[in-house]
Amino acid sequence: MDPVRKAIEDALRGIRELGTPEELEADAQVGRQIPAAKANAHIHLPPNFSAFNSVRQAVELSAGQGLRVLGGSNYYDFSVYAELAAECRSHQIFPLFGLEVIALLDDMAAADILINDPGNPGKMYLCGKGIVRFNPMTRTARELMTRMRRSDSLRMRWMIRRMEEIFASCGAETGLTAESISSRIAQRSHAVKSTVCLQERHVAQAFQEALFELFPPEEREKRLTTIYGTRPKAHADDRVGTQNEIRSQLMKKGKRAFVPESFVDFSDACRLILELGGIPCYPTLADGTTPICAYEDPPEKLVDMLLANRVYCAEFIPIRNKPEVLERYVRSARTAGLVITAGTEHNTLDLIPMEPSCIGGTPVPDKIKEIFWEGACVVAAHQFLRLHGRCGYVDDSGDLNPAFPDRQQRIDYFRSLGAAVIARYDEQYSR
Repeated sequence: MDPVRKAIEDALRGIRELGTPEELEADAQVGRQIPAAKANAHIHLPPNFSAFNSVRQAVELSAGQGLRVLGGSNYYDFSVYAELAAECRSHQIFPLFGLEVIALLDDMAAADILINDPGNPGKMYLCGKGIVRFNPMTRTARELMTRMRRSDSLRMRWMIRRMEEIFASCGAETGLTAESISSRIAQRSHAVKSTVCLQERHVAQAFQEALFELFPPEEREKRLTTIYGTRPKAHADDRVGTQNEIRSQLMKKGKRAFVPESFVDFSDACRLILELGGIPCYPTLADGTTPICAYEDPPEKLVDMLLANRVYCAEFIPIRNKPEVLERYVRSARTAGLVITAGTEHNTLDLIPMEPSCIGGTPVPDKIKEIFWEGACVVAAHQFLRLHGRCGYVDDSGDLNPAFPDRQQRIDYFRSLGAAVIARYDEQYSR
C-alpha cells in the first residue's frame, strides 16, 4: 500500500477507534466533555503557500499557544494530512481535515456581483469541513479534483511563461519554469513534487527570490521600475512587499502576465466537498474589503442566500474584521441556525498568532469565541460520525441530518458529541 495512504488510514482509524458513537453519546450525556478552548479551523500548510516552514512548526506553535483543535484547509492535495494528524496526536491537539475550492457563479458574474472575492464578480471561495474520504477518494471526487488541478496547472504554466518573458525583456532572465518552481517548493517543504499545487503567491515568491539573487539592493529599484513600468513602493530588501507588488503589478486582471482563471461551477464545488464526506462552508469576508461585497451586505441577506443554496456553515477569518462587524455577522448567521467556525488562514508569510483575533490583534468578543468553539466541536462530531459510516451534520446530498428537526437541538447535539470526542481523544493520547 502507498505509505501516504496507509498513514492517512492510520490517522483516521485513530479517531474512529476512540469509541462507538453510542459510547461517545453516553460520554456527552454525563458531561465528559472538554470545556470551551482555543480552536483554529482554517490554516494552509506547505506545500500550499503558507507562513509555516513545516507542519511540525504549525502544530508546535498551536500547542505553545494553547490551541486544542487545529484544522487544515488545503487546496487540491491532502497528503499532508497524514503528517498533520501525527503531529497533532503528539501534541494532544485534535485535527480537523478540510479543503478550500474556488467556484464561479455565472449569474452573479453576469450581474457584476462580488461575492467573497473583492476583485472578481461571481467568484466564490468555498470550504469543506470535516472531510474523511480523501485517500482514497470516490471516483467522482477524483474526477473533479483532477479537472481542477489540471486547469490550475495549465494557468500557472502560462502565467510563469509570461512572467519570464517580461523579466527577460527587462534584462532579468530567471530561467524559472513551472517545473523548477514546483521543485523548489517540494524541497523547501519536504514534500513530494506531485503534491505541489502552484498558486500565484508561489510564483510571485519565486520571481522575487530570483530577482534578489540576480541584483544587489542598490540595483533592484531601477530593475523593478523597468519591469513594472512604475516605481516600486516596497523597499529594496522587502521580500514580502516585493512579492505582493509583483502580483499586483503583473499578475492581476488587466496586467501583462494575467491569464484568465477557469473554475468549476457552484454545484460541482459542493459535490466535491460532499463526495469527500465534508460540510460545505462559506468563508465570509464581511468588512475585510471596503465596501462590503454586495453578496454579503447586509448579513441577513447573506444568510438567506446561503440557506437557499443549502450551505449550513459559515466561517470567518477575524483578522480581517472589526469586532463589532464580526459580532453582527456571526450573530445573524448563528441565529439563523448556521454552524460557525473561524481560522487564520496563514496563507501569507506573516506569522501571526494561531488563535483567531480581530483586525489589529483585537481579541474576539468572548461570546463569539464560544460560538467558534461550538463550530469546531460540530465539525469534530461530524468527522467522527462519518468515519463510522453514520450521517454527520449533513448527509451525502448536503441535506441536514434528519434526526433533528429542530435546528438548535441539532447544533446542541453535535456540539456536545464533538466536545466528548475531543475529550476522549485527549485521554487517549495523553498516555
